Amino acid sequence: MYEHIPGDVCVGFVSRESFVDSFDPRHLIDLKAFHPLPPLKMFRVLKAFHDRAPSVVANYPCRIYSGAYAPLAHRQEHLGKSIYYCHTPPRFLYDLRAHYQASFPAWQRPLLAALRHWLQPRYEAAVRAMDVVLANSRNVQRRLHDYLGVDARVVYPPVDTDSFRWLGDDGYFLSTARLEPLKRVDVLVRAFKRMPSQRLVISSGGSELARLKALAADAPNIHFTGWLDDAQLTTFMGRARASIYVPVDEDFGMSPVESMAAGKAVIGVAEGGLLETVVDGETGILLPPSFAEDALVDAVSGLDAKRAETMRSACVLQAQQFSTARFMEEITGVLRAA
Repeated sequence: MYEHIPGDVCVGFVSRESFVDSFDPRHLIDLKAFHPLPPLKMFRVLKAFHDRAPSVVANYPCRIYSGAYAPLAHRQEHLGKSIYYCHTPPRFLYDLRAHYQASFPAWQRPLLAALRHWLQPRYEAAVRAMDVVLANSRNVQRRLHDYLGVDARVVYPPVDTDSFRWLGDDGYFLSTARLEPLKRVDVLVRAFKRMPSQRLVISSGGSELARLKALAADAPNIHFTGWLDDAQLTTFMGRARASIYVPVDEDFGMSPVESMAAGKAVIGVAEGGLLETVVDGETGILLPPSFAEDALVDAVSGLDAKRAETMRSACVLQAQQFSTARFMEEITGVLRAA
């Protein structure tokens, strides 16, 4: 949006290694709320948007809030129009509450409960006070309706489809999901350990990196690259046989669209945002939500070079529905209407 719409950007903090050249300093408002410890970083960003950002954004005639923390800057007395682009309501407040509660050490759980007690009423009040609410998928639209009673319009996020292209088929399967429990990359590792003739490339990082490397230590067909830059990702995606992306109830999921933009089929899961992006049997293979390891082995074994090639043109066509140009056209229409 910053590249296409004149305006200022207010952020909790700037990750310098990723965004150092992305914004003109004259149009960047940095609340400088970074902290190296993730729990304290979350707390500082929440407080920055709730306490300091309201006075910063008050006099803008139109504001677009993006993400889960930014809406805390909204106040009903603000003049002009407020638009919220929701990627998901904070899942530790709603559908994944039990999961996150169990994942914290016992001594930290009261702190998580206190955070929920503070955040949930403020988040819900801010969202309900918006003039326009947008959701990045029908899946998130449903969550907003079910948990907050808010009706939202779907505007799919921008995927840089023009940057991805088919470069060949080197026979490996690519995973770009973050290495976190809900992404189920461990299931991929166990499945490929059973298929020594099939290769898996894991191009990401996360809290489970060490555990997954240990799990794959005796599997030379599984390769970890770490996080890739844009050029590397384009190459790895462009030369893969297909991608594999099987998270639990993904909000939207940009990785499958990037894969299809490169003409690569997706082995995914029939839940969440993938139901809106991947066409089962045409641009990929969708496994049941509670799929067994055997089902993933069968899907990989059945997706040979010939079958992958038959899906190539349909993948590219499907990906264009989620392009940056389409996103900007829709966002511009929302702004004009507001």
